[in-house]
Amino acid sequence: MPAPENPIVHLADPDSTADLRTFLARARSVHDGDVSLVLRGAAMAVYVPVIVPQELGEPTPTILGMRAFRLAEPAEGTVVYPLGALTDRLARMSPIETALQLPPAQSRAAWAGILPPVSGWSEAGEYDEEALRAAAEAGTRAVVDALPENSGQPVLATVRSRIWSSPLGTGAVPELPSGAAFGAKTLGFISGDGTARILAQGPWHRLSTAAGHILVRRGAKL
Repeated sequence: MPAPENPIVHLADPDSTADLRTFLARARSVHDGDVSLVLRGAAMAVYVPVIVPQELGEPTPTILGMRAFRLAEPAEGTVVYPLGALTDRLARMSPIETALQLPPAQSRAAWAGILPPVSGWSEAGEYDEEALRAAAEAGTRAVVDALPENSGQPVLATVRSRIWSSPLGTGAVPELPSGAAFGAKTLGFISGDGTARILAQGPWHRLSTAAGHILVRRGAKL
């Protein structure tokens, strides 16, 4: 799908702008990479990476966060930008502004070339939100404990990939990688004591709460 002709996206209201600003700031704290915007009519799906393979054929799963936002004016297109470029523009907008000026240059992200399907999902199970929260916190502690002093970005990426690729260990079926819980907690998708739905479509699984969605595609088997 080509990029939208209009370089301005009109969000539905100031609350939507504030929600997008918060969502992307949280996403940048997880993975300061790129963001994919998929615009279809009056809706904009925003995809951000949580854990993604660094090279083709890696066993690391692809774990993405996604939130949908309403638009005041319809738009069509798919664009990929550096997260920093978009968060900088949102930071310069006033609290009542809703017209988001898109950055002038797009970027390339391998994960954004294989986004999950929009339709055709089927129910596959559910997870307790508190169990997800506990798994995310345990995994975060494991990452901190496993890191040597003064470790650089490559070591951090390797440790995070190993820990967040491991199964959640909740006993639920299907068993998703721990990174799904990490993404749900860090992106603000775990909001209460309810349950998160699991849906499946082909190689993808979707962990859905009232606040957002985590999408998981298994890594390559070596």
